[in-house]
Amino acid sequence: MSNNQISLPAKLINGGIAGLIGVTCVFPIDLAKTRLQNQRNGQRTYTSMMDCLIKTVRSEGYFGMYRGAAVNLTLVTPEKAIKLAANDFFRSYLSRNGKGLTISGEMLAGCGAGLCQVIITTPMEMLKIQLQDAGRLAQQRLILPTSLSNKVVATNPVLSRAYVSLAAVTRPMSATQIAKDLFYSQGFRGLYKGLGATILRDVPFSVIYFPLFANLNKLGQNSVDGRASIVHSFLSGCIAGSIAAVAVNPCDVIKTRFQSLHRGANEEAYSGIVDCARKIWRNEGPSAFLKGSCCRALVIAPLFGIAQVIYFVGIGEFVLGFSHFEVY
Repeated sequence: MSNNQISLPAKLINGGIAGLIGVTCVFPIDLAKTRLQNQRNGQRTYTSMMDCLIKTVRSEGYFGMYRGAAVNLTLVTPEKAIKLAANDFFRSYLSRNGKGLTISGEMLAGCGAGLCQVIITTPMEMLKIQLQDAGRLAQQRLILPTSLSNKVVATNPVLSRAYVSLAAVTRPMSATQIAKDLFYSQGFRGLYKGLGATILRDVPFSVIYFPLFANLNKLGQNSVDGRASIVHSFLSGCIAGSIAAVAVNPCDVIKTRFQSLHRGANEEAYSGIVDCARKIWRNEGPSAFLKGSCCRALVIAPLFGIAQVIYFVGIGEFVLGFSHFEVY
């Protein structure tokens, strides 16, 4: 197989394996990130990531930290596969003249990858957020006065019957049930609530991450075969991932708030992305846009570090019987 060719199936396998391993390792931190981003000033259930994880284990058990993991593990394979494979495809296409990629070309490839992945990312995040945040609402219900705790409501009135006080039920609803209710009440539009906010987060993330990783990784390439070591690739993925994650965290806060179907007592609803950003700024100040940023960096860094290791090893190429190669 030529070094200038890309095996799309191999890249899809690599991306899928990387996603499964990465999500399994960092999902509890992602859960903490969602709950921290959704809580408002004056109604703080958790003071930090560790406080959130400790309270989650105490109230929901060890597997409470993995609430919503099933939908993520199911959809992360196509999501990460599309993201990583699309970036490789666009990079290869844009550098087909043999002159290599400029920074603007790398950013354009990342933009294309971000746009492609939202097809899977939006419904995956939509379902995951409902499951992850249910524990926060239940915890808030326990510590607030009865008159306020009964105000945990669905922001979507069509779903009120199906989601009557989600925090009050002892058995959490499944992702399948949530997806069915959304589909029956709103069709595919319900599953893609927050599509614009997801694009607002994922496109800038990819524009920052992929060029940054490619250039960091080049610093470790040796003169023999032009490849960086596995450790250097891992660290490059971690550094690029954490920087990109923190840079787009304000967009992630908006997306998380906007996609939440339920809100606690006295928590405002949002009519759109601009309305969400305006209310967060007015009611909670600019620091609110950095909520969960440390958690997000801790999630994304190893997730993409692992992804680059899987690509380095070339599991997909090995499975399909191709010789290993790298495209940056």
